[in-house]
This record gives sequence, C-alpha cells and structure tokens, in this order.
Amino acid sequence: MDATDLRLVDELRIDARQPLSRLAEHLDVAASTVHARIARLVSRGVIRRFTVEVDPAALGYRTEALVSVRIRPGARAQLTRFAEELKAHPDVAQYFYVAGAEDFVIHFRGRDSADLRSFVTDHLSTHSIVAATNTSLIFERTDGRRGV
Repeated sequence: MDATDLRLVDELRIDARQPLSRLAEHLDVAASTVHARIARLVSRGVIRRFTVEVDPAALGYRTEALVSVRIRPGARAQLTRFAEELKAHPDVAQYFYVAGAEDFVIHFRGRDSADLRSFVTDHLSTHSIVAATNTSLIFERTDGRRGV
C-alpha cells in the first residue's frame, strides 16, 4: 500500500458512498484509478466490506458500556462457546478477546440501565466460566476514522 491507498482508505472510512469523481478529486488522480485501487484493495482483503453506521440512540439504545470479563481458571476450554454466546447476544455491539488482567472486553449497547444490569447480573455474573466483571459506562464516544 502506498500513500494514495492509505488516503483512499481514510476517505472511504469517512464516507464510503462518495462518488468516484469526488474521491478522485480529493486524491488528485483519475476516477478510473480510484476504481482500480478500490477493486485491488477489496481483492487483497484490505477492504473487507462496505457497511453503514447507525446512530444507536436513534434505534432506542441509550445506554452503552464497556464490560470487562475475567474467566475462571480452568475454564479456558469453554472460551469458544462463550465467545459464540456473546456474538449471538442482541445487546453485544462487539467484543474483544484480550491479553492482560481481563480476558474479554464487551461493548454493550442497550435501551437503559436496567438492560445493562440484566446483561451483567443475569447473563455474565451467573455464567459458569465468568470469575469477575467490571463495568464502565460510556458517556460519549468518537469514531477514530484515521488510519487502520
């Protein structure tokens, strides 16, 4: 990847629906070059998909939190099943399997604090492999649209 590819990826992360002509203008290249570069980035797996960003509050999700989870010693064999359960839970926006004091960091998105309480106390704290949780409410977030 060269500097133009990196700039192109940045532009697409800001707005993937920009016309090729506008992208070409921003990058100071021909629209056909932009089209070819996008196709190459897709074929190489640099761009994995095009998606839409939705405002969670507009959908009724007014509470967001990061929930850190520590897994019980000896329960490592069940990590895949636990991760699949997280993936299937409707209030889990995303999760990360991490190194450090915690094993998972879960981005929770729900309607209100009752949803969060239910997720933590009924779903996580009662789970057989969960040793401990720590919840941090998200007051505000920004999307780091620069770089990778």
